[in-house]
Order: sequence, then structure tokens, then C-alpha cells
Amino acid sequence: MSASPALLSLPVLITRLRAVGCVFAEEEARLLLSTATAPDALALMVDRREAGLPLEHVLGWAGFCGLRIAVEPGVFVPRRRTEFLVERAAALARPGAVVVDLCCGSGAVGAALAAALERAELHAADIDPVAVRCARRNAAAGGRVYEGDLYRALPAGLRGRVDLLVANAPYVPTREIGLLPPEARLHEPRVALDGGSDGLDVQRRVTAGALRWLAPGGHLLMETSERQTAGTVAAFARAGLTPRVAVSDTLQGTVVTGTSPGRGRKSGAATASGRSARW
Repeated sequence: MSASPALLSLPVLITRLRAVGCVFAEEEARLLLSTATAPDALALMVDRREAGLPLEHVLGWAGFCGLRIAVEPGVFVPRRRTEFLVERAAALARPGAVVVDLCCGSGAVGAALAAALERAELHAADIDPVAVRCARRNAAAGGRVYEGDLYRALPAGLRGRVDLLVANAPYVPTREIGLLPPEARLHEPRVALDGGSDGLDVQRRVTAGALRWLAPGGHLLMETSERQTAGTVAAFARAGLTPRVAVSDTLQGTVVTGTSPGRGRKSGAATASGRSARW
């Protein structure tokens, strides 16, 4: 039975959160207290967190690139390592760039790029209707979000016009889904996690279709894991893109960038062995 809302002081919250294994109990307690609009709401939020719901789903938002990204139960929670994907994409952008965020989930990557870039034209797509609803909230200030399977969701008028194509496609091998933390395994959609037998099924589909949508000299950027880098690089090369790998030790993120033939200087190629350029 929950404690009376009036008794949910910071020390009480910290104790309760520690008791259910929350590693950052102090930080979580402060976030819950600052977000709750009333004592009854706080009590409900604490109950939901104790039951194992991800903190971001309890709060209704996730911090990402300095923004509050709206999230809701059943939506993939953006990870801090994915901020590196935003950093790499923003570094390549020009004013007025056409940006497409595939496998957009909550729309966090697209929203962060729209905030960082000058006059960007943002489009995003996801196959999950719950994610699309959430992404539309996060793109309310500008940008269009479509529901559908990868490129099939996009309007034909974008073909050959995309300057930046970003994709945080699922890359967890199917056999490893059961090893994920319960917050991800039980509360996030499997379609946002499961990348097939080797984790690269969706990545290969994205890379295979990229050239038809990229503008000359445009870039595809994709998050991957360190151990899957060689496979991701090989998929980029097979698709006719010039790949380059960047690794952030700070954010523990790995991003492969593929440049389409055409205007501008090509990125230096990385071999299929997964050699990384560290930034």
C-alpha cells in the first residue's frame, strides 16, 4: 500500500526507490518531485516507478540534447549515446537542409536536429502508430511525421532531395532481446529493439534504399554498436555509399556516416574491418 502523499518527502522517496534497486535514487526522486503537479500525482508516479515502469515513461518526458522529449508508455526511450548521432549529423548540415529521421520512435533525433539547424526541413517516419503519435507531439513546432515501413512512409517528392538521412534503426540481435534490462525488454516495443538474427536486418534495408532518396553528396548516418561496426560499414559500401566511422568515448556511441556520390568532398572511407575515426 502506498504511503500517504503528504509523507512523500525527498528522503522517503529516496529510500523507496533504493529499495527497488534504482541506482540513481536521489536524482530520480528529485525529478519526480519537480514533475508531479500534486501529492496524489506524485504518489501514483512513485507507485509506477516501483512497479518497474521506466522513469521516462513515469515522468512523461526524457532529456535529450538539452530538450524535453515527450515519451509515453510503449515508446522507445531515447538514449544518451544517440546524442552522438545528432552531433555528427549537425556537423554535416547546411542551412535549409532537408532532414529525414527514419525509425524515428519518439522523434527525438529529428527534434534535436530541427532545434540545432538553421531552417531545416524535417521529415520523420516510424512503423509504430504509438511512436508516430508521440513524434508528432515532439515535431509540433515544425516537421512532418509519417506512419509506415521505412521509405514507404515518405512522400515521393523527397526522392533525391534528402541532405541528411538519420536512422537509429534497431540493432539488438533477436537472441539477445532476453538479456536486455527489464525496463527495455518489458516496456519498450520489440519492433524498436529487434534487429534480426545478427541485429543488422533493418540497417541493411535502410542502406539498400538510401541512394534513391539522398541528394548528390547527401549523407546517411546510422547508430550501431562497436562489435557490429564492420557489418554496418559493409552494408554502406554495398549500397554505394562512402562510409566513415566515428566513435565517442564520452557518450559510448558509434556512428557510421555514408556519403552519396556527387557534389562536395567525400568522407574518408573506413574499411569493412571496422577501423574507427575517434572524435
